[in-house]
Amino acid sequence: MKILLIGEYSNVHATLAEGLRTLGHKVTVVSDGDGWKSYPRDIDVSRRPGKTGGIMLMARLYALLPVLRGFDVVQLINPMFFEIKAERLFFFYNYLRKHNKKVLLGGFGIDWYWVHTCTYDKPLRYSDFNFGDEVRTDPEAVRYQQDWLGTEKERLNRYIANDCDGIITGLYEYWVCYHPVFPRKATFIPYPIRMPETFSTERASKSKVVIFIGINRERSAYKGTDIMLRAAEDLHHKYAHCMKLCVAENVPFAKYQQMMEGSDAILDQLYAYTPSMNPLLAMSKGIVCIGGGEPENYEIIHEEELRPIINVEPTYESVYRSLEDFVLHPERIPELKRQSIEYIKRHHEYVEVARRYADYYKSLV
Repeated sequence: MKILLIGEYSNVHATLAEGLRTLGHKVTVVSDGDGWKSYPRDIDVSRRPGKTGGIMLMARLYALLPVLRGFDVVQLINPMFFEIKAERLFFFYNYLRKHNKKVLLGGFGIDWYWVHTCTYDKPLRYSDFNFGDEVRTDPEAVRYQQDWLGTEKERLNRYIANDCDGIITGLYEYWVCYHPVFPRKATFIPYPIRMPETFSTERASKSKVVIFIGINRERSAYKGTDIMLRAAEDLHHKYAHCMKLCVAENVPFAKYQQMMEGSDAILDQLYAYTPSMNPLLAMSKGIVCIGGGEPENYEIIHEEELRPIINVEPTYESVYRSLEDFVLHPERIPELKRQSIEYIKRHHEYVEVARRYADYYKSLV
């Protein structure tokens, strides 16, 4: 098949493209590399700052139109698949729809269905937008609500979701938002992870437990890494003799991977039910995830044996207790590392995930 992947979130499309190419498909990735993270892509559509950057990007996209046609499958990472205003994306979506066989929407990140469902329906016990029946009021959550609810972004998302040929969700959280509305159109396929050539189940250091956390300054409070970092720093102050803390803040993907190496555990996404791309990548290297590992995560992938993730509730106290227990019981680490690697092999190996995507594409084409 000839496949076009548009947009990028945390290396999902770049990794999926590798897997699909291994299976013999012809794949083109068009993206901005997810901004400063700079993930690989075949055609770059990065936007420079300011109004001039927007004009230059629009010119670039119009020039690319002949390249964006004639594909068996086009997959959009998000309804906001280019970094331009939502009202201008209707043209590009309709063009893709007209000049390609099938167009799919990815449920891989923040969009109207995620924001609206978590704000009003609240199917999750906690999320980026609710704690039980209480709606989050911190500035970042409110900003995303204002960005998506009752706006052109909402209209675009609903238009694409209703018009496209299929919706693929990558996490349990997104599936639970899309599937009730589109029971025949929405499906779940785990994120693809390329296993490293070498990995270890041994502790990174005999003297200290090494904890890693990645910080995105723009979304720290929204994702809860501000709370996780505070708990880790407080714990490090108490246990500096047996714990090392490594912090990566707004660094490109290549450097992020380098800084992650040699860690025993990663702290990531306080309000998640499931590990996303960065903790999954860490797990493939034998780094234990302390974050989202709710029962629903294991149920949707039919995992009944492995429990490699140290699940935390969305509070400072829960993170502190879980991390303290991890640091004070290093004898548990090798087994958790072994399970983490096995978990990725079973459910996220990039070629097998790509095979599931290809099978789904074929069922539509």
